[in-house]
Amino acid sequence: MACSSTTVKVPVPTLERLANYLRFLHNLEQDRVETISSAEVERQTGINAAQFRKDLSYFGEFGKPGVGYNVSELNQRIARILQIDQEQRVIIVGAGNLGSALVGYPGLKEHKFNVVAVFDNNYAKIGRYLWNLEIYDISRLQEINAELRARIGIVAVPAPVAQSVADQLLAANICAILNFAPTVLRVPDGTVIRNVSFMQELAVLSYHLSADHLEDVGVSVDGISE
Repeated sequence: MACSSTTVKVPVPTLERLANYLRFLHNLEQDRVETISSAEVERQTGINAAQFRKDLSYFGEFGKPGVGYNVSELNQRIARILQIDQEQRVIIVGAGNLGSALVGYPGLKEHKFNVVAVFDNNYAKIGRYLWNLEIYDISRLQEINAELRARIGIVAVPAPVAQSVADQLLAANICAILNFAPTVLRVPDGTVIRNVSFMQELAVLSYHLSADHLEDVGVSVDGISE
């Protein structure tokens, strides 16, 4: 099963906003809201109405002038664009605290991301169950995924072994990787990788919290001395 990429190049920030729109629209559907305008999207999400319309324009025509957007229809179309209108199988490598939290997170299944297997190299964990999934020996990754046919892999292991895990995922026909390890992974062209760095996000938050202090000591919030 070869990895394939889309021919239409859509900016990553647009895709990130689409995921936000999807969550927003899902909540509207639950509240039985039938239509919404771009102005209302801006009011409730903080994303500029013009930006919202531009994001949608990559994928065709949406909504009706003077009427707005049908919430259910827009939700379904964005789900199709992101290919989560159907099951997306996911495997996780790393059965520690983070892996356990991810397996037990109900929001994944709610959006059709189905964790189908968990792998580890710790013999004390192999054969045990994490929630409802047996923990497999990582040496069986290629064999097991040949049957499961998952295409998304999550790396939830320490940095020193993350590259080795990524290589094994690629050998098992994983085409997209979500990396929680605090290290840069080398992957071939055609593989999509997203890095999640808690330290990076916390550092940014810490910087913004200290912005007032920086100004007090003569440094602008842009990092240029005054």
